[in-house]
Amino acid sequence: MARGALTPFAFASPFSRFNPSKTFKITMPVLSIETLTTLATTALENAGANHGAALATAKALVAADAEGLASHGVSRIPQYSGFLRNGRTDSRAEPVIRHSKGAVCLVDAQCGLAYEACALAVRQAIDNARKFGIGCAGVTNSNHFGAAALHLAPVAEAGFIGLAFGNSPAAMPAWGGKTPLFGTNPIAAVFPRRNAPPLVIDLALSEVARGKIMVAAKEGRAIPTGWALDKNGQPTTDPKAALEGSMLPAGGVKGAMLALIVELLACAVTGAAFGFEADSFFTEAGNRPRLGQLFLTIDPGALAGTDAYFSRIDTLVETMLKDQSVRTPGERRRAFREKAAKEGISVPDKLYQQLTTLASSAPA
Repeated sequence: MARGALTPFAFASPFSRFNPSKTFKITMPVLSIETLTTLATTALENAGANHGAALATAKALVAADAEGLASHGVSRIPQYSGFLRNGRTDSRAEPVIRHSKGAVCLVDAQCGLAYEACALAVRQAIDNARKFGIGCAGVTNSNHFGAAALHLAPVAEAGFIGLAFGNSPAAMPAWGGKTPLFGTNPIAAVFPRRNAPPLVIDLALSEVARGKIMVAAKEGRAIPTGWALDKNGQPTTDPKAALEGSMLPAGGVKGAMLALIVELLACAVTGAAFGFEADSFFTEAGNRPRLGQLFLTIDPGALAGTDAYFSRIDTLVETMLKDQSVRTPGERRRAFREKAAKEGISVPDKLYQQLTTLASSAPA
C-alpha cells in the first residue's frame, strides 16, 4: 500500500508497528499526515459533517497533532462526532458573511464546526489588510476552534502580523469568585520575519489548557496542584474533579483580566454567546455553543514600513538569542511539524480504535 493510502475498511494492521524484542507487543500506531487526515475526515463525515467542513476540521486537528498539540488534535474527533450526532453542531451549516464595513466583517458559522468559518474570516481579514493596511474579522455562532495560532498561518505567509482571540465554555471564575464564568480564552499571535520562520505565540489564559486536563482524565493521570479547583473551590489533582470544577487563571488577577478582555472581544463585538451561556464541551448533550472568535491582521508596511519592521524584529530576535537558553516562540512546534512530515504521527491505541470505529460506522 502506498504511503498515506487508506480505504474505509483497512484501518487496522497496516499502521501498527511491532517490537520483536518485546514478544510482539503492539506499540502506538504511527500514521502519515495524509492517512490520519483521511481517517479523521471519514469519521466526521460519518457523523454527519459535509465534506468541506469535515476536511477543513480534519486538516486543522492533524496539523495540531503534527505540532505536538495532542489536546487540540484528533483526540477531539470523538467529541466533535458526538456534537454532530446529537445536534449540538449543525451538520448542514455553511459559513456566510453577515456584515461588512470597510476593513471589518462578521462571519456567521451558523452553529457548524468552526474551522471553515474561521478560514473564511482569516481570508477576509487578509484581503482587507491588503486594501486598508488592517483587517478585522469576527466569527459568531461558532464552536471549538482548536489551536488558535494555526488559523494565523496564512496571515504570516501573506507577510502580515496576525492576532486571534476566542472564547470557550465557562471554566474560570471572575477574579475573587468561585463560579466558572469565563472560558480558558486563548490568545495567539504571529509576526513574520524577512528570512526566517515567523514568531508564533499561542496561549490559553488558564494556568494550563483545559484540553490537557481532558487528556489526563482520559489517560487516568493526576494533574499538578495549581492547575484547577474542584466544584467546591478546593485545589485538586484529580482531572475529573477539575473538569467538574474550575480552572485557575495564569498569573492570578492579571490572567483573569485578560480573560475578560478576550470574552468582550470575541463575544460582545460579534454577538456570540458568553462562556457561561454555553454548555460544557465535555458532554455530547447540551446546547449549541454559539461561541465567538476575532481575527486581526496588520500590514507592517502601512506603519513604519516593511523594511523598518523587519529590521526591528530582527534586532530584537538577535538580542534575545544572545542568551543561549532562549528559543524563539514557535520553534518547538516547527520542529515537531517537520518530524511528523517525515516520520508520521503517533496515535494512542485507544484513540486509534475510536477513530477507526467512527470511520467504519454507518453515516448519520
